Amino acid sequence: MTEQSIVLKSLLRQRHWQTYGTFCREYDKAAKKVDPALQGRWPSRAQLHRWLSGELKGLPYSDHCRVLEAMFPGLSAAELFAQSTPEIPAPRSSQDRPIEVPEPADDPQLADVTAVFSSRSAFSAAYPPASLFDGANEISACGLSLNVICQSYPDHQLKRLLENGTRIRCLFLDPEGEAIKAREREESYTDGTLQTLTALNISMLTRLKNRLDPEAAERLEIHVYDETIRFNILIVDGTTCVVQPYLPAARGVDSPTLVITDNTAADGLFPVFDQVFTSMWERSKPV
Repeated sequence: MTEQSIVLKSLLRQRHWQTYGTFCREYDKAAKKVDPALQGRWPSRAQLHRWLSGELKGLPYSDHCRVLEAMFPGLSAAELFAQSTPEIPAPRSSQDRPIEVPEPADDPQLADVTAVFSSRSAFSAAYPPASLFDGANEISACGLSLNVICQSYPDHQLKRLLENGTRIRCLFLDPEGEAIKAREREESYTDGTLQTLTALNISMLTRLKNRLDPEAAERLEIHVYDETIRFNILIVDGTTCVVQPYLPAARGVDSPTLVITDNTAADGLFPVFDQVFTSMWERSKPV
């Protein structure tokens, strides 16, 4: 039997909008043009799953249809929810390009891993901090010194994010703890290099927090933990997760890096590392 899918699902893949967070952001952009009152009224994750799985009987409510038609000009809601097959490709609006993008969740061996890099530097070249943080609503990071936030992203940009409503949680390896000393020994540092760098980064964020108004300052949370370091985890908007393991006797910059996208894969890695961050945060202490 020929496998069928919904045209909307195919178009989301073509535009790289298939993750829930990205879909909601694009939905909001279209809703603002249609009727500002519709902003923030995107479908729930479960609703979107029903839309894309073909379980929906008929069409969504009229407001959803209006926004979807604005997202994909030239296509009606009925066309968006029609079945497409490999023999009958999904119709494209004039803004679409014929890009074929494989869906990681379709391969159980990949789950929700969307990119793999041999080192942190290779990852940074492909994903500069601005591409990750600009416009983000929530940033959660844990690791050692968190240079990607403290050294690679300008202070004024962090300040702007916080003043515009972004919530930022930073979890550092405690520069006064035993775990960071163990890591220094493992990396053959004898002069407190990691302790000094981590303390400097914490101080930088603390100074930034002190320059913010009280409401914005509350959105910047700085915690420390003192446990054997295993991963550097960065989660942006609950949809993109960057994971870097700490290897024996190797600097963090030499760590392989995984980019994981929350695409609701049943056996994906995103919820695993999201839970790792949450549990570490709950055990940590504020600065």
